[in-house]
Amino acid sequence: MGIYLNPGNSNFIEMVSADIYIDKTMMISETNRILDTTEKYVCMSRPRRFGKTYAGNMISAYYSKGCDSRDLFVNRGIASDLEFETNLNKYNVIKIDMNSEYQNTNDKNILIKRLAEKIRLEMSAEYPNIEFGDDDSVAESILRIYSATGDTFIIIIDEYDVLVREQVDQSLFDEFLSFLNGLFKSDTLRPAISLAYLTGILPIVRDKIQSKLNNFDEYTILNPGRFTEYVGFTSGEVETLCKQYGIDYDECKSWYDGYRLNGYEIYNPESVVKCIRERYFDSYWGKTSSYKVISDRLEQNYKGMKDEIVKMLSGESVDVNITSYLNTMDSFESRNDVFTYLSHLGYLAYNREEKTCRIPNREILQEWHNAVETIRIMRKPMK
Repeated sequence: MGIYLNPGNSNFIEMVSADIYIDKTMMISETNRILDTTEKYVCMSRPRRFGKTYAGNMISAYYSKGCDSRDLFVNRGIASDLEFETNLNKYNVIKIDMNSEYQNTNDKNILIKRLAEKIRLEMSAEYPNIEFGDDDSVAESILRIYSATGDTFIIIIDEYDVLVREQVDQSLFDEFLSFLNGLFKSDTLRPAISLAYLTGILPIVRDKIQSKLNNFDEYTILNPGRFTEYVGFTSGEVETLCKQYGIDYDECKSWYDGYRLNGYEIYNPESVVKCIRERYFDSYWGKTSSYKVISDRLEQNYKGMKDEIVKMLSGESVDVNITSYLNTMDSFESRNDVFTYLSHLGYLAYNREEKTCRIPNREILQEWHNAVETIRIMRKPMK
């Protein structure tokens, strides 16, 4: 068992041991279906606290050779999948938390180099009969193992977009692009990758990273596809929890519902769980994020924004064109870009059929009021 290569299942054990747990293991039936196919490259983007990391830990616990997770899954939904036993703990898994790597590396200039070194050391320990070069990249190390043994890999990168959100120096960003390019755009390496699962808050950056990841299928909060019901709580799951814990479901719905995706009503899991534990309806989102995200964008005040914000604060929907936004932190050119960005972050809910957005629920409405009030105070003349 390693930290990066073939990690254990302790993170997933914590999750299933929690007092409030929702079984999302049937998500693995979808990843089993796409193993070793052209659909094996998955990029999952969701707002904060929507369960992206949870899903990554679950996938890792299921596939990783570094643990025995049968007892964790045998009584879950995935046990009914025909491929359950076939794929259980049978793969080399490389799991990287890019946010952790970035925050815990003092010298950011050597971030990617240090990451490659740490993974290569674990590979050398796992495969002592294979000779690795001191300067081998992660991609080159994988290729050495695959060519010698035929063993394939599942790569999980959590918060792959942290360098985009942190707006790092161009040199570090270019090195990160080369890292991604080596792993995911090499025809030589392609047979060695059985599955790639990337998570982020923002979708793939269209003007910088897209060419490096254009073989990935994107599953976003605006278009979640096959994974709609697996990232976030569904209305049925929330209703069951409310009955179990004596919580008013209609009140819970008004506070935390509002994201309607492919026929499902999706709730923010973090807020629902905290509401149940505290037995109090509140804006728990605001305790883990900041309305400054909204106010910073509203300060740009593009044409039409003010009137449409007033409409949304009154409960109305407004038209939005989501096709122009480049998924960066510095490419806002219009109110459409701002509203698309805030939809990816969960501060707005997008309706694909009507091509509109709105403030989803009371929890988020409170964050909007906080943001608007901040701007009003800032613009008020000093006495």
